Amino acid sequence: MFKIATWNVNSIRVRLDQVLQWLEKEQPDVLALQETKLPDENFPVAGFEAAGYRVCSNGQKTYNGVAILSRRPLKVIATEFPGYNDPQRRVLCAVHEDIAVLNLYVPNGSEVGSEKYAYKLDWLAQLQTYTSALLQEYPRCVMLGDFNIAPEDEDVHDPEVWRGKVLFSEPERATLQKLMEQGFADCFRLFPRDEPQFSWWDYRAAAFRRNRGLRIDHILASQALKDHCSACDIDIEPRRLERPSDHAPVVATFDL
Repeated sequence: MFKIATWNVNSIRVRLDQVLQWLEKEQPDVLALQETKLPDENFPVAGFEAAGYRVCSNGQKTYNGVAILSRRPLKVIATEFPGYNDPQRRVLCAVHEDIAVLNLYVPNGSEVGSEKYAYKLDWLAQLQTYTSALLQEYPRCVMLGDFNIAPEDEDVHDPEVWRGKVLFSEPERATLQKLMEQGFADCFRLFPRDEPQFSWWDYRAAAFRRNRGLRIDHILASQALKDHCSACDIDIEPRRLERPSDHAPVVATFDL
């Protein structure tokens, strides 16, 4: 069995104890973190090693930052898209045995039509180029993280309010669909759901209590892995804690 999870922790310094407690409870083989907001030299490696996890990090001060925690050795193969000069630390790809784990913190985009939105679409185009090559070398691949895109109407608490806005605009959704068409499956959608479920809720306006959220954190499995996926769920319990991240962990299990 291979259990892998993704969690935008919105500052590992603030959420360290929560992450360690969650690891002890859930015992994933791999946990991908986003928005760690620490340079690599300040990442709390010792705490995770004491919990039985190896750490690789691609961080920066105050903003962004991604990391992968693993029970088994990892071989880092990318911390950026080849030939794409981007000072923002948003990409970390490492090999776990023969599985490529691509951890992403996709740009938010701010608002449709802004410079940050154009950067997001350009960044996603670079991602498509990278994943196309990655799949050729590693057919067994998991791409996961905070995508800042809700794919379908059922992934948004009120689609008509969000339609055309950042996180749910047509160009963003179309780009995510193109990524999927390269040979990835949304693990969460492999299983029927009785009601909408979300992975992110704004801190404002009691959004979590009212369940006014979006599903923007995803685990995408390549064709060589998707048929082995036996479960994929969103764990909302950490969102109930005091001083939580605004995101909840997403967990997938593969029978390998």
